[in-house]
Amino acid sequence: MQTKLRPSKKSLRSLDYLNLFLADVRDGVGPYLSVYLKASHNWNPAQIGIAMSASTIATVIAQTPVGGLIDRLRQKRLLIVLAAILVSLGCIGIALFPAFPVVIASQVLIGVAAAVFPPAIAAITLGLVGHNRLDRRVGRNESFNHAGNVIAAVLAGLIGQFVARKGIFFLVAGMAIGSGICVKSIREREIDHELARGADENETPTPEKSPHKVEGIFQLLSDRNLLFFMSAVVLFHFANAAMLPLVGQRLAQGKSVDPTVYMSACVIVAQLVMIPSANITGWLATTARKPIFLVGFGVLPIRGVLYTLNNNPYFLVSVQILDGIAGGIFGVLSVLMIADLTKGTGRFNVTQGLLNTAIGIGAGLSNFLAGFVVQKAGYNTGFLMLAAIALVALAVFWFLVPETKVNSYMPSEVV
Repeated sequence: MQTKLRPSKKSLRSLDYLNLFLADVRDGVGPYLSVYLKASHNWNPAQIGIAMSASTIATVIAQTPVGGLIDRLRQKRLLIVLAAILVSLGCIGIALFPAFPVVIASQVLIGVAAAVFPPAIAAITLGLVGHNRLDRRVGRNESFNHAGNVIAAVLAGLIGQFVARKGIFFLVAGMAIGSGICVKSIREREIDHELARGADENETPTPEKSPHKVEGIFQLLSDRNLLFFMSAVVLFHFANAAMLPLVGQRLAQGKSVDPTVYMSACVIVAQLVMIPSANITGWLATTARKPIFLVGFGVLPIRGVLYTLNNNPYFLVSVQILDGIAGGIFGVLSVLMIADLTKGTGRFNVTQGLLNTAIGIGAGLSNFLAGFVVQKAGYNTGFLMLAAIALVALAVFWFLVPETKVNSYMPSEVV
């Protein structure tokens, strides 16, 4: 393992651009699929919920094995390229053949690919910069990712309004090609692959204890702090995942303006807020994690209740400011807290896989259940149900998850 990490400016800049291009690629077409199926093909909320859940179920199944694979393989850059190709194929399939079986199959491809991006990028980042610089670097990663989402949302709105709604899917496919070019520009020799899997760079190897040691999965899962953290994350995403798609469906009802424009506005507002939110979180997290994360958990139930107060499109879009605050915080601190909890275990990436599996379970159940609740009881009931689950998530995190930051941070240049 390297004793000093000195990544080149080229590798760090390529990492910036990778996060920029992977913005919409990382999650496939996201909420745009909900709008597209509702407005262009008149799918009902239950059908849309099944389509949205297909991707998340595939992600749930793939994430933990993918995390273990990233721990073992040095070809992390190649995995990102292959995942981007799967997203491209899935998006093109939805655009050209929007029948139910094709959409489901395409969503499965996108879901498998989505399991690769977060742990692979986090592993490459940790392997380049190390634990001491990870907070600010992850904040920078997320800022570029959200900036990419803003650019993609603007382009998606313009394409949906003036070209065709299905053009959005080709946009995501094009961004996938750009991400593949960017990741190949990161210099392989500058990635410390032992550190990238969670080894401790400050630990001196001994015959009894080496930085190459890897903890067993059952030993890892015996950590109560990790289990409570994952439980809170499951509940958070159960409450969060269906909110924006439901807003998109509501905006698609009886509006003279193309609903893709409103959805783009929702995404743009949230992502513009996430850029400073992620960057500020990266700086503040050098001293503590939990107080900042509590803010992210706390705004979610407020957001759910606000959606029930007014159907005005401008009001619904403005509520996305809260989504931006929570999203910026979560994107940074979820990676940092896993890095804290797995430092020295050699299981950073498989634990990310477990975390993302938890996220996928929460998101998949959210879209599936919310679709049926809305169909039976209306949108306001759906939003209030999600807000109540968000309150439970806040309570679990507040009372059961401890602070994970060890105050050993030494100031260094931003990378």
